[in-house]
Amino acid sequence: MGGACSLKRDQHDDDNISRRGFSSRYFKFGSSNCLQSFLLERVVDCHPRGNNSPALMELCIHKIRKDIDKYQSFSMLPRDISQLIFDNLVYSNRLSDDCIEAFRDCALHDMWMGEYKGVTDNWMDVVSSQGSSLLSVYIVGSEVTDFGFSLLQNCSNLQALSFDCCDRISEQGIKQVSGFSNLTYLSFRKCVSVTAEAMQALSSLDKLVKLDFERCPQIHGGLVHLQGLAKLESLSIRYCQCITDSDMKPLAGLASLKELQILCIYVTDYGVSYLRGLNKLVVLNMEGSHVTTSCLDTISDLPSLQSLNLSRCCLRDDGCEKFSALRNLKVLNLGYNHITDACLGYLEGLTKLEGLNLDSCRITDDGLSHLAGLSKLEELNFKFTLVTDDGLQKLTGLTRLKSLNLDVRRITDSGLAVLTGFTGLTHLDLFGAHITDSGTKYLAYFRNLQSLDLCGGVLTDAGVENIKDLSSLMFLNLSKNRNLTDKILELLSGLTLLVCLNVSNSCITNDGLQYLKPLKNLRSLDLEYCNVTASEIKKLQANALPNLVRYRPNQP
Repeated sequence: MGGACSLKRDQHDDDNISRRGFSSRYFKFGSSNCLQSFLLERVVDCHPRGNNSPALMELCIHKIRKDIDKYQSFSMLPRDISQLIFDNLVYSNRLSDDCIEAFRDCALHDMWMGEYKGVTDNWMDVVSSQGSSLLSVYIVGSEVTDFGFSLLQNCSNLQALSFDCCDRISEQGIKQVSGFSNLTYLSFRKCVSVTAEAMQALSSLDKLVKLDFERCPQIHGGLVHLQGLAKLESLSIRYCQCITDSDMKPLAGLASLKELQILCIYVTDYGVSYLRGLNKLVVLNMEGSHVTTSCLDTISDLPSLQSLNLSRCCLRDDGCEKFSALRNLKVLNLGYNHITDACLGYLEGLTKLEGLNLDSCRITDDGLSHLAGLSKLEELNFKFTLVTDDGLQKLTGLTRLKSLNLDVRRITDSGLAVLTGFTGLTHLDLFGAHITDSGTKYLAYFRNLQSLDLCGGVLTDAGVENIKDLSSLMFLNLSKNRNLTDKILELLSGLTLLVCLNVSNSCITNDGLQYLKPLKNLRSLDLEYCNVTASEIKKLQANALPNLVRYRPNQP
């Protein structure tokens, strides 16, 4: 597709592959991962950047979206223009049974509909009409059946295919993938129909580079069919709890593998031993697996390893000395393990580390001195550790920090004052910290902040005065501060880049909603347990916030 709008089809081609598996940076928003959802949805956002004035093309597409019912077909338009219109309708949630027909025979390259509601076999008929021009399809949780899936056989040049959570596609339907010989990316996340037998169809897909079977519960014994996929670089079997040590054996021959996502509770140190010869492996995520520090005997021999996630495993200090051999690591996640300050002593030589997650470990101020020399660190997670204000003094030399999670009860205004030298911070999580109105004055040093989590419960409107000038903020969580009133919405009305805003459990009322009108980029709004009604938020959405797609309360 041309320059007007381009989706990222080559998901396997990621310059930041080593950063995968590191989960310190997230934004609490009810039960959803707001940041992840935002990034996914922006894949199809074709709004121009770097210019506050809308381009002529944008204005035209906005007009077409507004009058979409008037158009019968876009097939006479240049492909790039049709693609822009399609992507915009998906992004704005305006695609319907009627207007999908207008895209028949448009020769589109990409039809990414994600979790869009209402995708059926009838829609697939339109999708398949793109013929050999169609290169990628991405659908989640649809009503598509085997018949609708079979229609894609008309699209002989498909390179990327994703049908996640599509329960109406059967085992027989899955087997049809054998006909897509040009596939480089295939995803069937959370599909019960992906069985060991169905996976036989993969053996002929010799161009596959990335394969994702996350949360597929029936694939035990099926990985043997991957043995001939010489180009496979990325494999995810996250949360496939049917996977055991015996399933790991076929992976030993995948010499091109660069990324492996496992996260299976029945994989032990013995299963990890089959990975010993994967010399190109860059990313290894074994979160939640039943491994101990003995697995480091194998892992420490992986010469290309840069990202390692051993969160929620069975690690203790005994055996942690083997971490010192992992000199090329850039990302290390040790969250939710029984490790203490003693383990941190073995990380001192890992000078290439850029991200370190110690979530819920028994780390104290004494252990932080071992991190002082890791000058390349950009992301640190101390959530639910025993770190206090005093310990932060030992980290003042880590001037490259961009993301810091201090969801720790013992962090106060004094600790925030210590952080003022970290002027490059873009993400700061102080969810459980005890920050008062007085302490918020230190936020002025963080002009680059894009996300801020400040939910200690003691903030008032006066504290938000020091947040209103953080003009780069996109994600702001001020929930559980019960003394906040409508005044803070007026103060925040100038933060026009805001995408997610959470002020739940506060004294916000319907009267304050008027101040949100300038926030045109707002996509998620949480005012749960406030004096706000769903009907008033819906009016605000209709009249002023066209991009708002998630809000609470959402029930009358």
